[in-house]
Formats: sequence, structure tokens, C-alpha cells
Amino acid sequence: MSDLLCFAWGLGLRRRRGNTTLDVLFPALFLGSSPLAQALNKADWLSPGQFRRFEAQQINELQALLKDFPASAEAERLRPLLEALSVQASPSVYSELDLGFFAISGPDQAVETAEEAYFKLQLISQRLLQPHGVKLDGAFKALSNLAWTDQGPILPEDLESVRLKSLLAGKPLIVSHVDKFPYLVNYHVPSGVRIASGSQVRLGAYLGEGTTVMQAGFVNFNAGTAGVAMVEGRISAGVFVGDKTDVGGGASIMGTLSGGNNLVISVGTMCLLGANSGTGISLGDGCTLAAGLYLTAGTKVSLYDGDGQPVNAAGESVAPGQNRVKALELSGRGYLLYYQDSTTGEVICKPNPRTIALNPELHSHN
Repeated sequence: MSDLLCFAWGLGLRRRRGNTTLDVLFPALFLGSSPLAQALNKADWLSPGQFRRFEAQQINELQALLKDFPASAEAERLRPLLEALSVQASPSVYSELDLGFFAISGPDQAVETAEEAYFKLQLISQRLLQPHGVKLDGAFKALSNLAWTDQGPILPEDLESVRLKSLLAGKPLIVSHVDKFPYLVNYHVPSGVRIASGSQVRLGAYLGEGTTVMQAGFVNFNAGTAGVAMVEGRISAGVFVGDKTDVGGGASIMGTLSGGNNLVISVGTMCLLGANSGTGISLGDGCTLAAGLYLTAGTKVSLYDGDGQPVNAAGESVAPGQNRVKALELSGRGYLLYYQDSTTGEVICKPNPRTIALNPELHSHN
């Protein structure tokens, strides 16, 4: 067995129906080619890109291997999990449960299997990597569209027969949704967060310490918040929002999954997206987007300095009418205020006179 080139690895519990992987829970994930990872590789427990399945009776062998690493934090994490998994689980009527290790050799290869998709999504949701820290291209193709129920994931074509059997057994089936992605809270709950509605945060979301997601807020996969944030609007796939930022009710940040948009949007720290506002450009630190204004990349914006005088994108004084630029030219710039003149309809950008401050009572005790 050759030396392991490992970017990340972990222990997983996989549910399958025949040859179809339904989902994988990874309760223990790690980054890097550690001495323990190398030892697992030499014992043929670890191989990048493969779910290395093992039987319950082999857990004793793994536990014995872990004793060779008494000072390893990874071993300390794995020991209680293996102890818990040594107890024979109740067999599922619908799916088969198996145990295994999974690893990837680097962050830049596209997703090829459902196991890899679940592995990468949970690397992000468990805060080992931030959004865009690992490549997720191919995830939609690899994942199966499933009915998510209180009895586990079920293939849609099997749903009605399982529903009937469950009803006859006195355990009516409850279906939460039909999708390729499950809810984050059913796989991991990050520390220091509040999520008012579990259905509004997909697995693969990154929620920073102190984040609150209200009932109408939504966070997609490969997206999220870097730290303290109030989310009452939508953070679309690919979007990362900075610390101490407020995404107001009904606000929307354009993602990359639909509409042909390939511009990755980010929002800086201490920003405010007012109610029902939206942005298709990145906002730097300390920006405010007024309520009701949707700023697309092509929106014509009139620039003014702090004294209300027209300026160009370089901040130089110009004649009125020569101060208009496409919003895309301002993407990523900080400490700007965007609003629409209610009389003329003109979209205006000027230096932001003050940045927001989130209410600490709403976030400090998450």
C-alpha cells in the first residue's frame, strides 16, 4: 500500500437501497494526511475516492489500531463512535446501513459519487472548509432525487408502497420534501446558531458562530455566513456573507445555479440588505442596500460624493450625467450606500455615512 495523499477523510454511515446510495452521515471528519490516516491506509481501511466498507465485527480491529495513537485527537474522536457502532443497529425495512471510511486526495476534483457529494457537503457544514473550499461540480448528477421522510430517505418510485405498508403497521409515513438535498439540521447542528425552521437550510450550508436564520430566511448549499449574522432573506448557492451582516426580510442575493449567472457573489462585513432588496454584484465591507432596491450587474448607477456632487468611478468630479456606471463596476467596493430616488427613479450610490450594528441580545446567546 502506497503512502496516502489525503486532503480530507472521515468515518461514515451509509444508507443504500440496492445499488443506490440514499445518503451518508459523516459524524467524524478530518483534514490532512495525519499519521493515523497513513496507518489506516496501510491497513487498507482508507482509499481516496472510495467508500471503504467494513463489517461490525471488524470494529475490534479498528479499536486495536487506534490504541497505537494514544495522543491523537482523531483517535479520541473515533473511539466513542466505534464503541457506539459496535452495538448492532435495528435492521431497516427499506434500506441497508453500512459503515466505512471515505477520503479525497484534493479539493479540486469534481464530484463523481453520492458518497463524495455527502462527504464534501458535510466538510462545509461542519466548518472544516468554507464555501468554495472544495469543488462541488457534479454533485447534482451524483445525488438521487429522494423523498425525505420520518423513516429515512426513500426513492420516489417506492414511496406509495412504503406509505401503505407504514399505514398498515400503524406508523403513518410523514414526508417533509422531495429533493436531492436534505436539511442541514438532520445531519449536523453547528455550534452557536439558531435556525427557526430546519427546512430553510440545506445540507452544505456554512453557518458561522452567532448566526440566526429566521423562519423566512434561507441558506443554500456551498453558501452561508462567516460569523454573526441575521438572515431573514435568501442566501443563494455560492454566496458567502461576512460577519455582523444583516440580510433583511425578503432580501435576495443572486446565486450561480440558474439564469446563466457565473459571477460568484460575496457580501462583506457589517452590511445591511434592506427588506425586499437584492444584489447581483458583490458588496464590500460596510455597505447598505436600501429596502426594495434590486441591484443587478447591469443596473445604471449614478455616483455622488459625500457632499452630493457627481463623481466618476475613480472619485473624480465630473459634470452631471457623466457620473453613471454599470453596477458591475462597483462590485466588491466597500462603505457604499445604494438607494433609489423616489422622485426620479435614479439609482444612487454615495459613501455610506454609517454602518449597521446588530443587536447583541439576538446573537450572543445562540
